[in-house]
Amino acid sequence: MDYGKRVVIRLENISKQFAGGSNAVRNLTLDIPDAQTCVLIGPSGCGKTTTLRMINRLIDPDGGRILVDGEDTRSTDPAALRLKMGYVIQQTGLFPHMTVGDNVGTVPRLWNWDRQRINKRVDELLELVGLPPREYRDRFPHQLSGGQRQRVGFARALGADPPILLMDEPFGAVDRITRERLQHEFINIQRSMRKTVVFVTHDIDEAVMVGDRICLMKMQGEIAQYDTPDQILTRPASAYVAEFLGGERLVRRMSVARIDPATLDHRAAGPAPGEPRVPLTSNLTEAFAAALGSPTEKAAVFDGERYVGAFTATSLLESLRVASAQGGERSATGV
Repeated sequence: MDYGKRVVIRLENISKQFAGGSNAVRNLTLDIPDAQTCVLIGPSGCGKTTTLRMINRLIDPDGGRILVDGEDTRSTDPAALRLKMGYVIQQTGLFPHMTVGDNVGTVPRLWNWDRQRINKRVDELLELVGLPPREYRDRFPHQLSGGQRQRVGFARALGADPPILLMDEPFGAVDRITRERLQHEFINIQRSMRKTVVFVTHDIDEAVMVGDRICLMKMQGEIAQYDTPDQILTRPASAYVAEFLGGERLVRRMSVARIDPATLDHRAAGPAPGEPRVPLTSNLTEAFAAALGSPTEKAAVFDGERYVGAFTATSLLESLRVASAQGGERSATGV
């Protein structure tokens, strides 16, 4: 499949068998393009975490090969390979005896950066993840909340500015509100940094929110569908995919489909008093929520400072219809 981007990670017929003869992954082939977030999702035990761990050689495949930037990872020292990949796990794995600053500076120290460069990088990263260095640099992990520890773990993974990030259910151990904040934080950081990210989750809502591409797996790492969130929600490839997505597929589609300007109400020259304002780039969930809270049951849509039209319940239905039709066209053309 042509993603229009350079392939950074290529898995070719990867297999892994564990004690007792069970196959965690069998003959998995997958291309992960540059600067995108690829989400691995599927039922428990389907091989998604095993796949992630094979990429940085925490475990080695029994068969097949993994290429990173065209180089077979078997020819690279595992420790050297891991230094080039950020790794974030659910429980953060922070060193409890180290301060936040020392934790974040772990990989730069292993690269033998000088102290001044390390200190500058640590401060940059703590600012990036919303933890002011003056307040948090000298704290220890036990002095932080769960969400703050996850932020530190993410900052540490970015320590030496690796081109690849591996994230294994990174936000799974925190409460729902904190999790949503961390997801949005990750999305904002990824938009600015454009790393190649392999992201494991069991939550389809999280996959739809953070993923540029979703790889939905069956057992033993068999790919049920590998596509954009919009395509998977609009055109599930099989009954298995549709069942995995569940009955809330329409609601999830609203979170990825954008406002179609052609569906807006253009009868008024400008917004009515009290109408909430939303940007044209909003997804349908955001626009519809604004309209529901409006005294006119409409939301004023703006492209920068230019008024585009009013978003209504009809706009929602028409935008979903257009998104479905476009999804079908893309499937037919193979794009």
